[in-house]
Amino acid sequence: MPRHVLITGGAGFIGSHLADDLIEHGYEVRVLDNLTPQVHGPEAEYPASLNPAVEFMRGDVRNPNDVRRALEGIDAMFHLAAAVGVGQSMYEVAHYISVNTHGTAVLLEGLLQHPVERLVVASSMSIYGEGLYRSADGQNYIPASRPLEQLKAGAWELRDTRGAPLVPIPTPESKPPELSSVYALTKSDQERLCLMLGRAYSIPTVALRFFNVYGPRQALSNPYTGVLAIFASRLLNNRPPLIFEDGNQMRDFVSVRDVAMACRLALTAPEAPGRVFNIGSGRPFSIREIARKLAAVLGRNSTPVITGKYRMGDIRHCFADITQAKQILGYSPRVNLEAGLVDLAQWLEGQSPCDRVEEAATELESRGLTV
Repeated sequence: MPRHVLITGGAGFIGSHLADDLIEHGYEVRVLDNLTPQVHGPEAEYPASLNPAVEFMRGDVRNPNDVRRALEGIDAMFHLAAAVGVGQSMYEVAHYISVNTHGTAVLLEGLLQHPVERLVVASSMSIYGEGLYRSADGQNYIPASRPLEQLKAGAWELRDTRGAPLVPIPTPESKPPELSSVYALTKSDQERLCLMLGRAYSIPTVALRFFNVYGPRQALSNPYTGVLAIFASRLLNNRPPLIFEDGNQMRDFVSVRDVAMACRLALTAPEAPGRVFNIGSGRPFSIREIARKLAAVLGRNSTPVITGKYRMGDIRHCFADITQAKQILGYSPRVNLEAGLVDLAQWLEGQSPCDRVEEAATELESRGLTV
């Protein structure tokens, strides 16, 4: 059983919680992280939230020497390092390809020289594009992306080829990918590269497709992070959340504490290698509903601003079918949304985020990435 574990990107939101969980369960944890300023701030030296029992190495997965140094004495690895954000990925293309795709390639070349007992890679629900739907005749339906003309007209919902409305249903791992953003493309690259080389070189590899992860320690001043952190940044600055489309698009929100647990389970589940797993809550909520729930738990009387605009790369509905994770990993979410929002609100007390949401929205609009 692996005991000495490396987490790339381990000083970040998910990685720091995973480190806590692993240490609590008796693992020795090393973290490799470059402390990127967009996430950690311009003066970051060592994140206060990182467990003091962690062995921290500052370095970049794109640097072969940093990777080689980080892998010394390691039994298993979680690859979480990535540039995150759908909107930003559509104009910082080279950066996302460099960090996510090239960084994974460098990391895997390091693993060929220092194989581990198990590799767990963080993938994303974004690779699905649209989730799975059901047509009026009761058949599962995989829709094409919404035409731009439809989006410009504000007709947000998906329809089949005959114009009949489609009903969103839980998305299983078997749904074919539909890569609708540069970020999604690079997450697919990370997943496929790890599974491909894991199989070729007999490194047991597991891919976890995270849905919308939220909770304490999210980067509140990063306007391209998770939607709940973005909403929290607005609310804490006494500004209303900004919502694209009509706010009725549905997502699956999963507590970071459940995600950390799922990662740990993937480290030892005997039938997990070579497979991909959805890690979500299995419960859909609309973006509009999420904004209102967060405002209520923070005690803010704030009504979301519905922009009626579409952001390039966005999809309409996607939420997780977690059956496979339950059966093979033994994963079962423990934190429901109501408790998770209280957990987040308690951490938010005393936080003073810089609200850059309107700045980011202006950037996207200036590039023609919203319609």
